Formats: sequence, C-alpha cells, structure tokens
Amino acid sequence: MDADLARNGTDAARQFAGIVGESHLLTGERIGPDYRHDEALVGEPVAPRFVARPETADQVAALLGAATRLQIPVTGRGSGTGLSAAARPCPDGLLVSFEKMNRILEIDTDNQVAVVQPGVTLADLDAATAAEGLMYTVFPGELSASVGGNVGTNAGGMRAVKYGVTRHNVLGLQAALPTGELIRTGGKVTKLSTGYDLTQLIIGSEGTLALATEVTVRLYPRLAHAATLLVPFADLPAVMRAVPAVVRSGVDPNILEYIDNLTLAALSYSQNLNLGIPDSIRDAAEAYLVIGVEDRDHGRLDDGVTMLGELLESLGALDLYVLEGNSAHALIEAREKAFWTAKATGADDVIDTVVPRAQMHQFITRAKDLALAANGGVVGCGHAGDGNVHLAVFCADDDVRHGLLHDIFATAMELGGAISGEHGLGRAKVQHFLDLEDPVKIALMRQIKNVFDPAGILNPGVLLDGEATR
Repeated sequence: MDADLARNGTDAARQFAGIVGESHLLTGERIGPDYRHDEALVGEPVAPRFVARPETADQVAALLGAATRLQIPVTGRGSGTGLSAAARPCPDGLLVSFEKMNRILEIDTDNQVAVVQPGVTLADLDAATAAEGLMYTVFPGELSASVGGNVGTNAGGMRAVKYGVTRHNVLGLQAALPTGELIRTGGKVTKLSTGYDLTQLIIGSEGTLALATEVTVRLYPRLAHAATLLVPFADLPAVMRAVPAVVRSGVDPNILEYIDNLTLAALSYSQNLNLGIPDSIRDAAEAYLVIGVEDRDHGRLDDGVTMLGELLESLGALDLYVLEGNSAHALIEAREKAFWTAKATGADDVIDTVVPRAQMHQFITRAKDLALAANGGVVGCGHAGDGNVHLAVFCADDDVRHGLLHDIFATAMELGGAISGEHGLGRAKVQHFLDLEDPVKIALMRQIKNVFDPAGILNPGVLLDGEATR
C-alpha cells in the first residue's frame, strides 16, 4: 500500500472514530458482506474502506465534513434493498450506514404526519401507524426497505396509482451537506411557495447532493375494507385498453397492475399460489389486470366491485375473480416479490422503465421485439395505472445486453417516458442516461451537483459520471 494512502487512511479512521465512536466504525475484516452491495443484479460486490454507523444527525454532518476535507468518497446506505447499485460503496470510500438511526420520532395524528429517522423500515413504520389508524402509503415491494432509501430513489410501488410516489408523500427533510452543515427543508405543511423546493430536489438524487437525516412523511387514514380483483384478458392490448377505463370509472383503485401470463405462472409456482383459475382460462389468457379497491364502508366497496365487474366484462375480460382476505393478501405479496422470482429464474437484469400509460402496449411490444432480435427475452409486470413497466431481462452476454437496454430505454424516451420510474439510475444505468438524455439538462444537473457538493465526494459514479456497471 502506498505510504501516503496508508497515512491518510489512518488519519481518516481516527477522525471518523472520533465522531461515531470506535465501536461504530468498521474497517477491514469487521466489514461484513452485506455492506458491499445492494440488490442490483449486475456488478460485483465492493468492500468500502470504512463503514460508519452514526446515531445522530450531527454525527452524519461531521462525517461528511471530515470526508470532504480528506477527499474520501461517501455512499449512504439504508437497508440495501435498492436495485440500481446506488448503495454499492466505493473501494477507498466511506459507507454511512443508517442502521442505528432507526427511531420513529413522532406520529402527529392531528397533522397526519410522521417524523422518522432515515433507517426506519417500512415494516416498523407500518406497524406504528396502524396503531393510530393511519398509514404511510409508499410500498415499493420490500417492507425491509428504509424510509431514507425511499427518499434517495423516489421509490414508488403498487399504491402509487392512488397515493403517488415518495416525492408526493415527503413533506420535509433534515439533511446533512458535504460542508458538514445541516439544513431543514419543508415541514409539516402540505403546501409551500417560498423559494426553491429543496425537499423535492434532494428526493430522488440518490445520495449525490445530501444525506437525509430526518424525514417528515404524510400519513393517510387506513381504510378498513379491501378487495382484490384478478382479471384475465386474451391479449395485452385488451389489458391496456381497460386501464384508462378503470382509471376513469371513479372507483379510484389503490392498485392497478398488469402481469403477463409467464410471470403469473412463475409467481404462482414460486409462492405456492392457488388462485382458482381454471385451465381453460389460464390457457387463453395472455395477461392479467390486478385491481385493488378499498373503502371505509363494506357496502360501498361491494358497489365498486360490481361496477368494475360490469365495466371489465364490457371490455372483453375472460372472467373476473374477486379475492378477499388471505387469497388477496397472497396475490399482492407474490406480486411484490416479483423481483425475487425474476432473480431466482435467472434474469440477467431487471428494469423499471416508465412511459405514458396509453403507450404501454406499444412500448412492451417493441421491447419484446428488440429482445428477440438480440437473442434474448423480456417478461414482466408493472404498474399499469402509472405506466411503470417492470421487465426481467434475459440476455447473458454483457455487451449484447448493454446494447439491448440502450435500445429499450431509447424507445421509452421516444414515447415520452424515462429510463427509470422508481428504482433510480444508480451505477447500473448511469451510462445509458448520459448517452440518451439532453446534454443541456445534464449540464444543468452537474451545476446543481457542484453547488451542493463542490468536492464531489457524495456517491461518485452515480447519476452523472462513471461507466455503466455490467
């Protein structure tokens, strides 16, 4: 090891340990394998040089200030459930793990907000808000995910069709800057027209501008009655024609998903689902709609289900299955585990491209044609209500797959969409973004990055520089 590098590392270790304490700074063999990766399917695990586990916002700010002075790259980590390698550390860098900052600071029932530290998991927040008859409505499919991770990627999930994504549900932040300072943005108010909206700028920035140290989230009433409809159609165009009709119906679904037949078969097998679909329907169906509805009143819920049944029959549905209780929960849980099913079946990558929902069929058809031409394949499901298409990509050759993804992302952008709807770009998709996005916009983003982080320590290789991880 270079002597200067060794001395710098010793000095850094001493400064970081002075901030968080010796027991909360990990180096060498004390850095376990979980700190070396997130859940992205591409790229190799990377061991950071330091892992700090702060307990307070002041400690986070002090860590960033020290890292800036020492010119050490910093990556923030919540639960490590991201899918784009944004939480994968730098080899000579500092990983700031928020596992110790996992307290729910306040549940304010009058203002219907919760104030939490970034390491709070969605499971813990859901349990705490349930006791008050409220809920945080961002469910990106993995309840072990952290609220801070939601902020970093602007996470969405199935309920976004009704409640929106993270940026619609975070009202305020406390955040640590690379300068070692703490700022507060927003608050418990639901409207704000006073200067630039720094809350929204930080949300979705994937740890490249600041690290959230406290998050104020919006809560909604937890409705008592719910049902899930599973609706088979003979082909994907029929599914996509049904989606806007369901959105316009006035029933206001909280879940509106499509699942292709291969994905539903894989989910049914891997999750041991018994949905009661006869073989004749299963053989005839190319894709399914999954529709969730909820209400305070069971009678009104039944009326909504009846209305949807009549509407979907008029739109060519092959049948309609109304699931309640355990069977409904099992289907939704299986859908939320679609990534793990894709991983288990050998997918080489998973993408979350978004297009206007009216263009979903056109996009999916072109993506399948592109994959076939590359001797690969794509299957999947997605948030039909907001145009977010999740595709498992099967194409083993790294270079061929890189070209295929470039073409798929280019197609989405031509149709008015974007590369990622909710997983973020991370390190996995950054080169596609730099190749395809308007250079004027990228230049403006670089200027914003430079204002927040002039030393460039926060998550280098994510969003605005670096080669694609393959």
